[in-house]
Amino acid sequence: MPSPREILAKSVLSKSGITDYSVNCYVGCTHGCVYCYARFMKRFSGHEEPWGKFLDVKINAPDVLAREVRRKPPGHVFVSSVCDAYQPIEKRYKLTRECVRILIDAGFHPGILTKSKLVTRDFDILQGHPNCSVACTLTTMDEQLRFRIEPGASPTRERIAALEEACSRGIAASAFLGPFMPGLSDTDEALDALISAVAPLPLTHLHADKLNRRPGVWNSVTTFLYRYHPELLDRYRRLFFDEEEYQAYCANLGTRLRQIANAHGVGDRLNAFC
Repeated sequence: MPSPREILAKSVLSKSGITDYSVNCYVGCTHGCVYCYARFMKRFSGHEEPWGKFLDVKINAPDVLAREVRRKPPGHVFVSSVCDAYQPIEKRYKLTRECVRILIDAGFHPGILTKSKLVTRDFDILQGHPNCSVACTLTTMDEQLRFRIEPGASPTRERIAALEEACSRGIAASAFLGPFMPGLSDTDEALDALISAVAPLPLTHLHADKLNRRPGVWNSVTTFLYRYHPELLDRYRRLFFDEEEYQAYCANLGTRLRQIANAHGVGDRLNAFC
């Protein structure tokens, strides 16, 4: 893990295009996911290191947030939008924990999305608050593939166990399935394994998404493909740069996801953004 750089933030509670607000206690993410869309943040952070190889810690985030919640109306808060709030460094700094507590006390509605089992540490402050929710991103049940595309994240089964614990504690929980890697984690067999693993849980929703084509993702994905799956390079090139091919792929993926979800009795809970 890279050595963290401690910085001071001017603002923490930011407007969000996904929910009302977002809170990010860190700049950068050491999960190092090859498909990560947030690598565009390098344009603003000034880092020369590759995405996943640097980390800034907003050590004053709780103090700043405590002031901001007094000035802004309560709303839904995405925790977090351009980093993983529970990446390994959070175990040391506990900034996310403190910020979530501040949001709850101020009447805000924090919604957590993570790939880390560390989130279970904070179930004690989430339990009993119906306006809080937890979601885990799940991409594949193939642990070898998972390690290659999400090297710093918790194993998939540990994330599923975290969701199971959240449900048992009465915390609203959901799963974000994807983004899927074409030819690897999007086969019928792979999708069936993933959906069947979460279908027994009383999750509120299953969200599913395709591979994102935002700037920077292509370079990261091709580095991965050159190393592990060079036979898929041509296919990915078509999907990234041929709009007709991409749209056809997305439509097919969405259809297959819905069919498999229906087969497992969870089609009514699936939102497929494909």
